[in-house]
Amino acid sequence: MADGEAGAYREFKALSEAADRKFARARDLPLYGGGDHHSRKAFKAYTRLWRLQQERRRELVAGGLRRWEIGEVASRIGQLYYARYLRTAEPRSLVGAYVFYEAIYSRGYFGAAAGAEGGGSGRHQALLIRYKELRFIARFLVVAMLMRRAEAVDHLAGRLRALVEETKAAYPKTNFKEWKQVLQELGRFLKADGAYKGSRSLRYDNLFDSYPSNLVSIARFHSKRVLKLKEAVLTSYRRSEVKFTELTLDTYRMLQCLEWEPTGSYQIAAKELTENGTVSDQSGPSGLIDIQLSTEISDGSLPSNPQKAIIYHPTVSHLLAVLATICEELSQDSILLIYISASGCAEQNMASQKYASSSSSHATAASSFSIDKPNSHNSPDNHLWLGPRGSGGPNNLYPEDLIPFTRYPLFLVIDSENSHAFKAEKGEPAALLLSPRISSAMPGVESTGHGSQFTYFLTAPMQAFCQLAGITSDIDTDTYANAENILFSALEEYEGILCTSVGLNNVWGQVVPDPFLRRLILRFIFCRAVLFYFHPEDHEQHLPTCLPSLPDSVSPTAEAIKTPILLLAENLVVSNRFRFRDSRHNKK
Repeated sequence: MADGEAGAYREFKALSEAADRKFARARDLPLYGGGDHHSRKAFKAYTRLWRLQQERRRELVAGGLRRWEIGEVASRIGQLYYARYLRTAEPRSLVGAYVFYEAIYSRGYFGAAAGAEGGGSGRHQALLIRYKELRFIARFLVVAMLMRRAEAVDHLAGRLRALVEETKAAYPKTNFKEWKQVLQELGRFLKADGAYKGSRSLRYDNLFDSYPSNLVSIARFHSKRVLKLKEAVLTSYRRSEVKFTELTLDTYRMLQCLEWEPTGSYQIAAKELTENGTVSDQSGPSGLIDIQLSTEISDGSLPSNPQKAIIYHPTVSHLLAVLATICEELSQDSILLIYISASGCAEQNMASQKYASSSSSHATAASSFSIDKPNSHNSPDNHLWLGPRGSGGPNNLYPEDLIPFTRYPLFLVIDSENSHAFKAEKGEPAALLLSPRISSAMPGVESTGHGSQFTYFLTAPMQAFCQLAGITSDIDTDTYANAENILFSALEEYEGILCTSVGLNNVWGQVVPDPFLRRLILRFIFCRAVLFYFHPEDHEQHLPTCLPSLPDSVSPTAEAIKTPILLLAENLVVSNRFRFRDSRHNKK
């Protein structure tokens, strides 16, 4: 080996170790409340490393550089892009992650290395590289899901299953229980996400989600204080919830619901990158991957997305710390959306009950806010439960825990059987959308596998309606398209009624001009009306509620709210599953 070749590889290893240390620091930081400088340092280090392997590839390969090491560098760059997307909500960073991941996969950087086993230490290293490949494909799957690349997702899911089976056969003494669980979770997730494959994106699409006929009505709110959604905290914590890695189905849906659908040149550029960013010569250099490519992609026709802190299975103290950090940086014209999907109670056992009872007096005494009900903490249905199986006490999130944050404008979406507890929340007025206490479904139709029903209605109302009515994915394309047109017209009409209603509470008036929040409100109106006619005799348990109250003009009993739902049910031939009392159609 020539001295120059050995020196080049030593330089690569030194830069790689330095970059890995910076990556570790960036990875361990939360994706909210600052910390961008660590990410930039890590990105700069990997940029230098990437350019080195591009410019001196022959020397590095001769000096001992292996393909999986190049794959590892590219994978880290992809992870940094994805972390930047989570931190900034910039779609171009998501594209950057996809491009790097796709290039790694198409060139088989990890696969070729894992195949060359040898014996002893070589076999052990091959297993470690195989683990790297498995984790890489899992990360690639998440990015492909968020990019809505259905074909890529199906292909990667099949490859992950095959790879786990291959590795189990090659290493029979190795425990793969964790990866078996990952595959089970993936199967449930893809089944729920792909239940209605003809459905459109969950993101805000100007073609489908904005209604020019109502622009004048919306504009009247701009003479008053208007709040913009710039920050959101999204979290879910439920037993047996549908999830893949650390992305639950509920937060996955809400994450997309709070983003713009890319259009025009951005969409074309992203397509070109993913289709032409690969090379047919699998042994060739990877210099064709441009580390700056995602920074050159933009969609100037769209505003920036709200930043979102996605918290996986937080403790109560962690959640409150995140809220405090974000509120400190909230601008005066901003509103914070807090989305929590959580169970209302822990698994009942004597130990947890005893602990919850003993901790309640401490929690009450520690609160610096007065509560109307002095023994409210003893109630089993006045909190959300954020904790592992069989625990309680400090894992209970009470409505009064959020009182300090009502000093800032808040938009709360609470999806839980105990959501009603937040009706009595104290502090400054906040906008609240609260789920029903009991989810609805046709008899004999399984609904839990689709994620939370209330969240489903807020993020994908057409699919949620079909799921509620027991309609399978085998639905005629034209029928489904007609149904979407009916829903489009219904939401357009609801928006016009809402924005011209007399007596609309100012809490809603301040947020109606924001497109994301207005869309959530309209879908709430739709959800409430649909469930009203699905359960006309038991409204208390099965209807979502909101605070402050919305005008009577958008109540479920209003004819303008009811009629489109009747038309939708007739189009999908499920009218018999609802009870449209005193309907003119039923009198014929």
